[in-house]
Amino acid sequence: MEKLAQMKLEGFLDGLREQMGSPAFDDMSFEDRLGLLVDREYTLRENRRLTRRLQETRLKTRADVEDLDFRAKRGLDKRVYLELAGCSWISRHHNLIITGPTGVGKSYLACALGRKACREGYRSIYYRFSDFIRELTISVVDGSYPKLAAKLAKRDLLIIDDWLRDPVSADQARQIIDILDDRFRNKSTLLTSQAPVPSWHERFKDPALADAILDRLVHDAHRLELKGDSMRKNTSPLTENGH
Repeated sequence: MEKLAQMKLEGFLDGLREQMGSPAFDDMSFEDRLGLLVDREYTLRENRRLTRRLQETRLKTRADVEDLDFRAKRGLDKRVYLELAGCSWISRHHNLIITGPTGVGKSYLACALGRKACREGYRSIYYRFSDFIRELTISVVDGSYPKLAAKLAKRDLLIIDDWLRDPVSADQARQIIDILDDRFRNKSTLLTSQAPVPSWHERFKDPALADAILDRLVHDAHRLELKGDSMRKNTSPLTENGH
C-alpha cells in the first residue's frame, strides 16, 4: 500500500482498498481484479488530463456538442457540424471559420467544438479577438512574446472569437502572421466573425500583410455560414439553454 502511494497510483490504491473491503470481488479471478484496478488508475489519470486541458483552454462558456438543438433556423447543417465534432479536421491540421450576424450562436458553437477537442485529447486555447491582440501587444512590450509564441505554437487548436472586430494595424498584423507561420499546416485555428470572409481584407491596414494572413487562414478551412435573427431576441433557441 505504501509503495503504491509513493508511486502516486491513487486510482489503483483506491480500487485495491475497495476490493479488499468488499466480498463482492472474492469470486473474481486475479486477472479480472487486476484489470479493474488498471482501469481505475487509467480513468483517474485521463480525467485529470481532461480537467487540465479544459482549464488551460479558458473557454468563454461551458458548451457541449450533445446539447445542440438543430431545429433552430440558423443554416446549421447537422451532418456537417457533427462531422466537425469528430475532430478529424484538427488531426488533419485544417482550419474552421464560423461566420454570421450577432447573436446566432457562433461563440457557443466554437466553445462546444473546443470542449469536444479537449475531450478527444487535443490541447486548445480560446481568446476573444480583442484579448488576443492585447496579449500580443503586451508580450512585445514586456519581452514575453517568444514565450507566448511558443505556447501558441504547441496548442492543437487556437480559437479566436469575434475575429476582426476591430481594424488591424500593420504592427499587429506582423505579430499575427508570426503566430500563424508557426501553426500553418501543423495546427488548427478556429475563427468566429460577424464579417463575411470576402470583407476581411479591408480590415487590415497593410494589404500585403492581409494577403499573407488570409492565405494561411482561409486555405484548407472548413466554413459554417450561419444566418437568421439574434437568438437573444428570439424564443426559438439553438439549444434548450438558449444557445
